[in-house]
Amino acid sequence: MNSLNILLDFGSNEPIYAQIVDQVQMQLTTGELRPGEQLPTVRQLASELRVNFNTIARAYRLLDEAGMISTQRGRGTYLLEYDETKGTMVRKESMEDQLERTIHSLVKQGYGKNEIRTTFSKILDSTSEEK
Repeated sequence: MNSLNILLDFGSNEPIYAQIVDQVQMQLTTGELRPGEQLPTVRQLASELRVNFNTIARAYRLLDEAGMISTQRGRGTYLLEYDETKGTMVRKESMEDQLERTIHSLVKQGYGKNEIRTTFSKILDSTSEEK
């Protein structure tokens, strides 16, 4: 069984589950992880990284939905052949999750949709393109 080399930034705005997904995806693309390798169980990885079991379960679910891993009940979780087009879907879902949480929080604080949209556009337009 392969031990994942995952480094978490608990001070980051990026959720822990998304950091795990991103790092597994990166390790698959660089060849650090190979198709067919077995991953730690959800409980083992949660213990190793000292995070909640549900955080790892969510990361594994996203990896499974993206076709990067396969979990076989009673046998374990294994890496699959990586398909880059599916990897972008995982990243997109992570971003959508983050934006959805932020927008819901702002609405609960009393901000209107137009105010959120205007402010978001203003900030996005003033941010330099990183990629």
